Amino acid sequence: MQFQLTARHVEVTDDVRNYIQEKVDKLPRFYDRIHEVEVVLDHQSEQFSVEMIVRTDRRHTIVASETGPDTFALVDLLTDRLERQLTKHKEKNRNHKHDGRPEPPTG
Repeated sequence: MQFQLTARHVEVTDDVRNYIQEKVDKLPRFYDRIHEVEVVLDHQSEQFSVEMIVRTDRRHTIVASETGPDTFALVDLLTDRLERQLTKHKEKNRNHKHDGRPEPPTG
């Protein structure tokens, strides 16, 4: 899994980078076919904006973004959202192929 961090109008400290990396490393628990995670940090008028873009197999993209005063809280919130979206995506793919019920007998 590739990880890319982009910062706009803000300096990223090692603490923030390590915290984001730690949170992103936990995402494959919920969906193991993640190819890339891109995190974009932005600072505008005393508010931070964080956007997380997850690219999975079959070119499916999952995006979560939020704006607020605390970068760490935003990262926590977005990883929670992505966990739910990835779990939903995994269940949708699993149920699409086979719904788990036996087929009714024909004849």
